[in-house]
Amino acid sequence: MESLENHQALAKQFALILDFVLAFDDLKMTNPSIQNDFSFYRRMRNRVKAYSEAEEHEVSNEVANRMSMFYAYPTPMLKMLSNSVTSFVQKNQALPLENTTDIFSTMANLCRCMIEDPGIVARFQQKETVLFVLRVMVGAIILYDHVHPVGAFYRKSNIDIKSSIKLLKDQPPNTVETLLNALRFLLSIPTLSKWATYDVDQQLVQ
Repeated sequence: MESLENHQALAKQFALILDFVLAFDDLKMTNPSIQNDFSFYRRMRNRVKAYSEAEEHEVSNEVANRMSMFYAYPTPMLKMLSNSVTSFVQKNQALPLENTTDIFSTMANLCRCMIEDPGIVARFQQKETVLFVLRVMVGAIILYDHVHPVGAFYRKSNIDIKSSIKLLKDQPPNTVETLLNALRFLLSIPTLSKWATYDVDQQLVQ
């Protein structure tokens, strides 16, 4: 909590990043044909290439392959962000792990408490703010889940997972389905282990 209070501007920027990442993945998941469209582009690109000498605006095969792999993930942006955070933790083992996990758990719990408080929600000037806060909450949960040794769905986790998922399910229909799907698709290995299976199945089942 103290770290967030002392770096409020940085925390806000991080929240904006999480919002963008989840919004991007929302568009990806609601447009499943994007991979087929990109495959069609690649086929047409190869045909056009045979009849055109212009190459300055051409997407290289390497970039096209990387784009194809990127869009293959259900939530590509969040997948990349999770990988980046995990890589940062692994490369900076001298930094206490709690410094990272505490920030994620604090942000997730603060976001949940904000939406659970009708008084706070009533002060929001834009209705989109609720979705913004929920996106930040889910993003923080997933990052915590990937960084913490036993994941976010452990019974003694610093994040109240049960209340967080209940909060998502209490939202209007079809407004947060992609956020629930993000939790399903991006569970870490510890979360998928045998001791956590019961919690995940019970809390994420529709």
